[in-house]
Amino acid sequence: MRCPFCGNLEDRVVDSRELAEGSQIRRRRECFRCGRRFTTYERLEEVPALVVKRDGRREPFDRSKVLAGLLRACEKRPVGLRELEEAADLVEAAVNRKDEREIRSEEIGQILMEQLRKLDQVAYVRFASVYRRFEDVEQFLVELEKLRSSPRG
Repeated sequence: MRCPFCGNLEDRVVDSRELAEGSQIRRRRECFRCGRRFTTYERLEEVPALVVKRDGRREPFDRSKVLAGLLRACEKRPVGLRELEEAADLVEAAVNRKDEREIRSEEIGQILMEQLRKLDQVAYVRFASVYRRFEDVEQFLVELEKLRSSPRG
């Protein structure tokens, strides 16, 4: 592993931990040359899953797109990056658990809506407005009323 600080190729592993239900390993490393520490993540390489979009197009599953959508929904909200990464991990785990290598974008959206509903109600409504393609204020009000009338979590 190349040190991101000095470029040296020799390091030692200080700590290893399993993440995401064992499908990922986090390693803390220390560079032999500069002595600085850095973190690497290892993931099992698999046949990529395809996301089936609403219009029928298929594209490879991209965890970074999921995380980007969550970040947009939670912009200027008190939701930590760790919580958003955990939500993205849940989506990725759901994709990897499926026997077939395709998942509908609607399934991904539902998982994310459930997680956002637990994390932050404003972010939930923001995400729902895009995901459900709200076109007028009435649709917002209907969604807000559903949110108010159901127990949180």
